Amino acid sequence: MDFTYDEEQQALREAVRGLVGKAYADFENRRRTVAEDPGFDETLWGRLAEMGILGLPFREEYGGSGAGPIEVGIVAQEMGRVLAPEPYLTGVVLAGGLVAAAGTEEQRGEVLGALSAGERVLAFAHAEPGSRWAATASTVTASSSGSSSGEGWTVSGVKEPVPYGARADQLVVSAALPEGGTGLFLVDPSATGVARDGYPTHDGGRAARVAFDDAPAVPLGAAGVDASSSIAAVLDIARVMACNEAIGAMEVALDATTSYLTSRKQFGVTLNTFQALTFRAADLYVSLELAKSVTLWATMVLAAGRPEEMAEAASRAALQVSRAGRHIGQEAIQLHGGIGMTAEYSIGSYTSRLTALDHLLGDGDHHLRLLAATVGDHEEVDPLR
Repeated sequence: MDFTYDEEQQALREAVRGLVGKAYADFENRRRTVAEDPGFDETLWGRLAEMGILGLPFREEYGGSGAGPIEVGIVAQEMGRVLAPEPYLTGVVLAGGLVAAAGTEEQRGEVLGALSAGERVLAFAHAEPGSRWAATASTVTASSSGSSSGEGWTVSGVKEPVPYGARADQLVVSAALPEGGTGLFLVDPSATGVARDGYPTHDGGRAARVAFDDAPAVPLGAAGVDASSSIAAVLDIARVMACNEAIGAMEVALDATTSYLTSRKQFGVTLNTFQALTFRAADLYVSLELAKSVTLWATMVLAAGRPEEMAEAASRAALQVSRAGRHIGQEAIQLHGGIGMTAEYSIGSYTSRLTALDHLLGDGDHHLRLLAATVGDHEEVDPLR
């Protein structure tokens, strides 16, 4: 089986690397960008739209390119390499993916067209205080006046954290339905009954607390339909893409660490002269390669269109990447010594981003529990004699 990228995929990688690399190759540029609201470069966001990157996962009739998970994963890796703060994962893959999965034809054309053109930033308001990465909503509720046309719906409750929720032009909101299940709604954040309180996150991103008080909402798709399965499927896709982003970040973190070991001198010799440090760097390489292999496999499961395998593949990749990210991030800081602990040096920011990705859609312990719960579903394997 050939795991190499074809010419078009290589060209995509080079194009994205050229664009985001030019913007953030100098880490000070990223530092300046995330220091001010909205926390990302809106000019670069527009250029990503011009290149067709924002519409990459969506069908052509909705303003997209109709590309698959492999291509989206390539973009995510390149964003991860430079810690690009643009909300590609949460705004395009997650929020946009939900519109593509659950919206009506009219909604897909309007919302995804505006998203692909860079005219609208989406955010998925799903996490609730005290929730643990479920595909359902509980404390945010939806109510209806009973109109069969889908009009007259409102949502009430609090969502937090909502990635880039303070900047979003439109919110995709999950809410508990009156008859049970979880529905999806489109909410205008400037509407009456919506209050947003944005704040910076530890990795340089942005999040918000969004409170709804009988805020007007438009059902995404058919009114009153339980969208839990669609939410779960798109969350799995986003998890795999988060793993791809983490792979890009880990590659750079490892490269920076090995470069430091071969250039920094102690007692008159470079640090890679010390065998113990070389062994530790070799362990980082093994962790990265294991994570890359599992992530590529999970991305290929998505590309093969096997929904029955998506959840397990996403959890397996998330668990492996969680362990690798913690290992590489912590060891990279340690092997850099005192400079690794300073906020001015980039390696700490890479570790912070890896930590944020780990907790965004379910950390390693969460996915380990999910996988352990399905052990009995598999056939027994006789031990080697």
